[in-house]
Amino acid sequence: MSEPEIRGDLVRRFLFEELDIRGAIVRLGPAWRELHAGRGYPDVVRRLLGEMTAVALLIGVNLKQPGRLTFQVQGHGPVSLMVVDCTRELAFRGMAQFADVPEHGDVPTLLGDGRLALTLQNEATVRPYQSLVPLTGDSIAAIFEHYLAQSEQQPARLWLFASEDAASGLFLQKLPQADARDPDGWARVEQLAATIRAAEIEQLAVADLLLRVFPEEAVRLFKPKAVHYECPEDWDKVRNMLRSLGAEEVNSIIEERGEVVVHDDICNHEYRFDAGAIAALFDQPKGPLH
Repeated sequence: MSEPEIRGDLVRRFLFEELDIRGAIVRLGPAWRELHAGRGYPDVVRRLLGEMTAVALLIGVNLKQPGRLTFQVQGHGPVSLMVVDCTRELAFRGMAQFADVPEHGDVPTLLGDGRLALTLQNEATVRPYQSLVPLTGDSIAAIFEHYLAQSEQQPARLWLFASEDAASGLFLQKLPQADARDPDGWARVEQLAATIRAAEIEQLAVADLLLRVFPEEAVRLFKPKAVHYECPEDWDKVRNMLRSLGAEEVNSIIEERGEVVVHDDICNHEYRFDAGAIAALFDQPKGPLH
């Protein structure tokens, strides 16, 4: 455990060398607060999205090629949509859509029946890879454990935490030689991991945390990777979208409302165009020609 810790938001992978079990820790503070700032999410929505953000980064840290990994939970409950994506460099963003959310409620009630979709787009392929599974489980952790069991054919466990100030999590996965190495290793590590608390992840260096939780196990720590929220404004993308609608449709909005307002849900940006901006967009004359 000699690799130095970086400060702030991070993901750090590790390996139980004598057990053939791998894992990772994610810790989000400022970046998580930046994601949900100004969105007015109720506590239950923020908690679900925080847990999903944590697990997306725990999985995304294993991306081998430049690209973007997107997870989408869509159901028929009060929380109808959650989307989180990240790049190989662990730049992430996310959002949730909801209506009439109860103050309290379990995950099946909040999400309803639906599906979890993974989309992987990388520079080496033309078409993105996509995988769909039903929402199976009574927590975000259980839903993703089911997904990992289906997609990777190896047992995995997740412990996820989220509040207004922080989001964090622990990931463990049993690798093919684990039982041959130690028939009791997976059960032992699972039992110890279940004792972990959010405050420990938030306050302790990862090396100290692992030593506290798994004091008898030989752990190899890999280099920590910094995580950051990245969702810049993209005026060119919005202008191209308006051009694709055509001058007639966009001008009808101007005539009706006096301006065109486009809201980017995933980044929470608002783009406003007045009549002059729309005229310039379509290279139209702004008034009578003399």
